[in-house]
Amino acid sequence: MSARAGRMGAGQRVLESTSGLAGWFRARGERAGWSASGEPAAAARLRSAIDSAVEKRRLFVLLPFSMIAGLICYAAMPIEPSAYLLAGVAIALAGLVVLSRARHALNGLRGVVQFAAFWLGFCLLPLHGLAFGTPMLAYPAYGTYEAQVDEVLSADANRIRIIASQFVPAENARPVPIRRARIVLPGAAKLAPGDRFRAALRLAPIPGPVLPGAHDGQFHSYFVGVGSYGSTTGTVEVLADGDVWNPTRNVQGWRSAIGNRIDTVLDGATAAIGKAMVVGDQSDITDETRDVMAASGLAHIYSISGLHLSIVAGGIYWLLRLALASFPALVAWPIKQISAAVGIVAAFLYLMLAGGVDNVPAFRSTLMLALIFGAVLAGRQALTMRNVAIAAIIIILIDPASIFRASFQLSFAAVVGLIGIYELPRLRGTPSTGRISRIGGVVAATAWTSLVAGLATLLFSAYHFQQTAPLGVIGNVLALPFVSLIIMPFGVLSVLAMPLGIDGLCLAIMGWGIDRMVDVAELVAAWSQGWTGNPLLAGWTLVVGLIALAWFAFLETRWRLLGPALALPVILAFGFEPRPDILIADTTQAVAIRDGDEMSLVTGRTGSFAVNVWSDHYQTEITAPHPAARCDSLGCILADPAYSVAAVRNAAAFAEDCGRHDLLIARIYPPQFCYAAGQVIGPRELKEGGVHWLVWNAAAGQFDIRPAIENLNRPWRIAPR
Repeated sequence: MSARAGRMGAGQRVLESTSGLAGWFRARGERAGWSASGEPAAAARLRSAIDSAVEKRRLFVLLPFSMIAGLICYAAMPIEPSAYLLAGVAIALAGLVVLSRARHALNGLRGVVQFAAFWLGFCLLPLHGLAFGTPMLAYPAYGTYEAQVDEVLSADANRIRIIASQFVPAENARPVPIRRARIVLPGAAKLAPGDRFRAALRLAPIPGPVLPGAHDGQFHSYFVGVGSYGSTTGTVEVLADGDVWNPTRNVQGWRSAIGNRIDTVLDGATAAIGKAMVVGDQSDITDETRDVMAASGLAHIYSISGLHLSIVAGGIYWLLRLALASFPALVAWPIKQISAAVGIVAAFLYLMLAGGVDNVPAFRSTLMLALIFGAVLAGRQALTMRNVAIAAIIIILIDPASIFRASFQLSFAAVVGLIGIYELPRLRGTPSTGRISRIGGVVAATAWTSLVAGLATLLFSAYHFQQTAPLGVIGNVLALPFVSLIIMPFGVLSVLAMPLGIDGLCLAIMGWGIDRMVDVAELVAAWSQGWTGNPLLAGWTLVVGLIALAWFAFLETRWRLLGPALALPVILAFGFEPRPDILIADTTQAVAIRDGDEMSLVTGRTGSFAVNVWSDHYQTEITAPHPAARCDSLGCILADPAYSVAAVRNAAAFAEDCGRHDLLIARIYPPQFCYAAGQVIGPRELKEGGVHWLVWNAAAGQFDIRPAIENLNRPWRIAPR
């Protein structure tokens, strides 16, 4: 027995020494960055964070991102996908979901659900086109038409912009196949939703993008049923008033009355910003004001979104809760729930004044507030990434085309960024009770919120507006007290006081706050002068940003910062686009060619729509004429040290210019031999591709050409006739 016990004791000592040695090596390995399984410790922690997110059902947060990916893939298709393909894949996915549930294959089910969300996004635009799309007007139509007002977009003393439908030709006018049109009428025409009118109209096709990757009016108009733009060439006759019980008509009446009252008390930029913040009408805000607000990082303030709705609905919630709690007899009531219900009603009323579901930032913010107040009613946590995902899914289902607009991208990115930072673990100190400390805390929270939102939206604002606001945090810290303490509270009070006719003082105080906010914007914009930059980003950088945002939303720990951290160097290294050497307009004679660091016109005139947009996009004034261009009655020739360009006006120039220049631009059809002799952009190319963007490729000895319209095989495109 003793010998056996001795052997066991020796074995035990060996095991202990071995385990101790293994523990020593494991500890050294972990300090060196390796886990017990042999993989790097950082990778193990990352895998653990991903597994934890999956276990906590964070994959739900990725559903709107999968839907957005499907929408992007559909929009990028070179041809319209077959309805049989869409239905067949959907049926197959439904079968996979049922099979995965029957076999309890949880991992497979997760993947199928994400792909199903992707395919739902892929199918949404065709479904919306089927329900709301319209034939696009292919060539101009002139004549007298009767129509019905669907929506009043904006109205002032000079003009009224409406959406009209149910066009009936009169006085031998030709029929138009469109469902709706966006029309500009004289300001004297007093129209409301539901009214029928008759007018001599000039209807025109909707133009394509004015630059490759720019806002595509044809795409967005098609999915809301707008097939033409138009204006009147005579007087407008109101044939019949709309139904007085039409809710859209009544809401528009309230919006117009409030806007007119603001115009009566306030004037200039103050009234324009006041109307934008109260009723969502930005039509009177001048380009100068927009530039100043953008440069100071305050452009979001005049666009009704989460800030405004939070102040209004949150303020009413807080005041009502405080008022009810002041009565001892009501202590037994569910005061918090009652206040939350009233807050939801206030948010939806403000949304109606802001333009309803057409105002995507306001609609998204209203959904978020409804989910937050709903969580309060249910006793659940309010600020969660799941609520953000639910709001995004609802918006995508209602208006899938909105994901391609800057308003959705900016608001979605800002909310994901703020909620994501809010979810991060952080040190919690003892709250200070001093007044100065509390004020400092409010200022710090405002600065931090502005910084996070600015960083989250930086990529999207730089892509869409070619401008950054480096001192936006300072601008928001200085301006938001005026917004939250003066402008919005007195704006709400003025609306409530208007039926009593005692709103003048409230509007005057609101106007004073707006003036001070504009003073702050001008000050910060002056400080930022020369620092705002003009980044020109490629379209694929938005996809990189979307992936980084999805990663950030999915994880809960600090590993969520890895996605944006990896995306940043990729975008900085490869995401910038070169400036064009040549821009060619499709519907005007404008041809702009690089002149050193600037651009000048070889043909065309300054002040046209395309030239103005080009100037704004590249933040450089395009002048005329180009100093190196030589022009006569046959056309213009420009000889750059790297290339030569001929712009032909008369067919007699083809015999001399074809084959002698690197690029031939003609708005009359050139003979076939010109195409064999060099690069040619003629009338067919301009009709099919729209605006052309060209960069000289010295290595290839020719221009790299990008048309604004890649193909005509989609239902929103207008085929040339």
